[in-house]
Amino acid sequence: MQNLFSAPDALQGELTEILAHSSAVRVERIVSHGHVTPEGQWYDQDQHEWVAVLVGQARLRFDKGDVVELAPGDALLIPAHERHRVEWTTPHTHTVWLAVFFTPDG
Repeated sequence: MQNLFSAPDALQGELTEILAHSSAVRVERIVSHGHVTPEGQWYDQDQHEWVAVLVGQARLRFDKGDVVELAPGDALLIPAHERHRVEWTTPHTHTVWLAVFFTPDG
């Protein structure tokens, strides 16, 4: 059994755990604590990503200029190859994400 909300008090880096996976889908739990995407780097992935914030808050920036603020319960679908980065996560507590990566149809 696993608890989605439990995490070590101190994190050296962002914690990413694969909870379930198949050839077409991967479910991850990500725990951030003030972590951001390094300056100049962008995520540009081959799969769609559905992401939800369970605890904490985060800010995503998209290459096209859009900025999205996420609070507990907020979810977002990021299409494959939509360049984005994590610009901010809550610095005083954990931000717990649930992310589902899946292959586009076609």
